Amino acid sequence: MFIEEIELTNYRNYEKLAIQFEDKVNVILGENAQGKTNVMESIYVLAMAKSHRTSNDKDLIRWDEEYAKIEGRVQKRNGPLSLQLVVSKKGKKAKSNHLEQKKLSQYVGNMNVVMFAPEDLNLVKGSPQVRRRFIDMEIGQVSAVYLHDLSQYQKILHQRNHYLKQLQTKKQHDQTMLDVLTSQLIQAAAKIVKKRFEFLVLLQKWAEPIHHGISRGLEILQIEYKPSIEVLETADLSKMVDVYDEKFAKIREREIERGVTLAGPHRDDLAFFVNGKDVQTFGSQGQQRTTALSLKLAEIELIHSEIGEYPILLLDDVLSELDDFRQSHLLNTIQGKVQTFVTTTSVEGITHDTLKQAATYAVSAGAITKLK
Repeated sequence: MFIEEIELTNYRNYEKLAIQFEDKVNVILGENAQGKTNVMESIYVLAMAKSHRTSNDKDLIRWDEEYAKIEGRVQKRNGPLSLQLVVSKKGKKAKSNHLEQKKLSQYVGNMNVVMFAPEDLNLVKGSPQVRRRFIDMEIGQVSAVYLHDLSQYQKILHQRNHYLKQLQTKKQHDQTMLDVLTSQLIQAAAKIVKKRFEFLVLLQKWAEPIHHGISRGLEILQIEYKPSIEVLETADLSKMVDVYDEKFAKIREREIERGVTLAGPHRDDLAFFVNGKDVQTFGSQGQQRTTALSLKLAEIELIHSEIGEYPILLLDDVLSELDDFRQSHLLNTIQGKVQTFVTTTSVEGITHDTLKQAATYAVSAGAITKLK
């Protein structure tokens, strides 16, 4: 799949922008703070209905305006698709082929993207929250059911935390409501964790040979899910529910004392091992970067295997962060099969043929000019 055209209205520093793209590599050149990352981000937001840079949607709306609008035309294997996302202070409205989507979980997945930005190099050494976000965003692109279950879980978690806080402060004494919320939370949690286990089996399958190649055959990568409640990958849903029931019964008093939910998918983590050693703790910076790159390249192949089309790749100021060998490996992998967007301040020093044949755009003060 590839995006042919994008139109922005009141988006970040763009009052109006309409731009056509090539179905190969598109390089967006510009100094910092001119708007090149905003273009990249708008493609991501059109696909995912949320930004990779901010959790506050109001940041996407141009100063003093009421709304921001992103429109795109995408070519897919089964024909063209028009997408529209409007972000206002009241929320978001999404359309696919001019039909309003009642739920964002039904909208996400129409256009698939893989984003690789400098902060993704923190995937290995960053906080568990970064890794949970990575796994949730990727599964969400290929499974609307997962997005729905995750949304339900987050709503119940919010309600449960609120009720625990009321029990903690003695504003509530009846624990029947806590029983109901705990039961609902467990049902959603088991579905989420089951899907995460399944997804990581696929990610491992693709990431291991990629990592082996980037490390010149010297390293074996393993990905491990670290649940906050000890459930086995092989357990079925009913067994997972039983294990969760038992755990929540044990920690009930402690949760009331603390006023917060102490276990569940929102507390889980991922671990990465290279040649049996935990990369986060014992890996060199090079190994951590190779692991992050392997995961991103594996995502591309995984999405292709799930939906039959390659996603769009967004490389936001990341090429300059990679050494020549990793840079070449990345560009060789995508060459000729993945529509790719690259933002950079300069292409000097990047000698790969893929960039020599790329469409190039210059960004300055919120205006874009096609150079070649």
